[in-house]
Amino acid sequence: MHNDTRGSGRPPFPASDAPAGALAGMRVIELSQIMAGPTCGMMLADLGADVIKVEKIDGGDDSRQYRDPQINGISAPYLMLNRNKRAIALDLKHPEGKKVLLRMIRDADVVTENFRKGTMEKLGLGYETLRKENPGLIYCAVSGYGTTGPFADKGGFDLVAQGFSGLMAITGEPGGPPLRTGNSVADINAGLLAAFGVLAAYQHKQRTGEGQIVETSLLEASLQQLYWHAAIYFGSGVSPGPTGSAHVLSAPYQAFPTRSDWIIIGGANEKNWQRIAQALDRPEWAEDPRFARNRDRMQNRDELVEEISAILKTRDAQEWLDIFDDAGVPAGPVHSIAQALSHPQTLAREMVVEQDHPVAGKVRTVGMPVKLSATPARYHRAAPRLGEDSIAILGEFGYGKEEIDALIGAGVVAAVDREPVQA
Repeated sequence: MHNDTRGSGRPPFPASDAPAGALAGMRVIELSQIMAGPTCGMMLADLGADVIKVEKIDGGDDSRQYRDPQINGISAPYLMLNRNKRAIALDLKHPEGKKVLLRMIRDADVVTENFRKGTMEKLGLGYETLRKENPGLIYCAVSGYGTTGPFADKGGFDLVAQGFSGLMAITGEPGGPPLRTGNSVADINAGLLAAFGVLAAYQHKQRTGEGQIVETSLLEASLQQLYWHAAIYFGSGVSPGPTGSAHVLSAPYQAFPTRSDWIIIGGANEKNWQRIAQALDRPEWAEDPRFARNRDRMQNRDELVEEISAILKTRDAQEWLDIFDDAGVPAGPVHSIAQALSHPQTLAREMVVEQDHPVAGKVRTVGMPVKLSATPARYHRAAPRLGEDSIAILGEFGYGKEEIDALIGAGVVAAVDREPVQA
């Protein structure tokens, strides 16, 4: 079964915004907000899916309210995660608002939500209700702890998930307080896992026409990050603690100070270690019983780090990076965010995308991290204003001018820059 809208009665994609890409023909209704769910939606939209973001009339996605930083009054975090989407502002608590959503669901492939367990059911829009309207619907739910187990009813937050999963117990310096990772790893990874699950379910739907529930959680997205640490625990019964920038299984594999800046050195195998010893003009270390094998280096890591650091502090960072590069040693700088996002390699990989926004002006976002040769990601729209596409979307789903005016007049739908609707 192929998801071809021709002759199906499905509302067509708008001609000016027709998605191009691997997922062209997929229609996604995004009820999720802030980070995890919108990350999933953006990944799908970048690859060509028509993602319609349904937002509450009063303020929309909560990330719109993040006041610092803003670009010409528009939340930068919202702009980051909502490109390539269209937006309708809809009151789902109003009976007519529910009817609008159900009409949209009938012609959708996917719906995403990241509400607390039971919220959709309370709205009368749970999976069993939606599947009656569309048996082929893929229902993707991202929650805090999943929909089963003793914590299923709890809400989820990235920070709490990092603590609960053990991530904070392995982050930071030895002997220091528990720390969260610098980024929202639970939220972001949950979004990626959700997109992965949606694609698997979509492939099944293409073959059979059947929909299904796809779910993941911030807890599972955090636990997945523990592959090496879980292996240590399962193998030894010991819970690993924080190791700073050092690797939990290999040495030397961490950040080191030089005379000017910090650099990273990766001695992940014996050949690299031998190259490091040569580059540091310490060839005898390759046979030193303290450092000869990885097991020895791990047991004597403090001493190893002290001796390497003493040598590295005799030269500037770039001098050492040149030396390590010539020696074939994996090494690199410790960049600031600004340095990383402006580096020629980052730009060559199209990881910074610039788009025009009608209010914010020129907007830069982080690009798609997966490159497809035949159906590459396409960046055709900046993040929408609240209700920017309400009228057009309603028209696509069969609403006439009078019906649209009535919905807006009743406060069921909100729209910006209203334009005349063709009867």
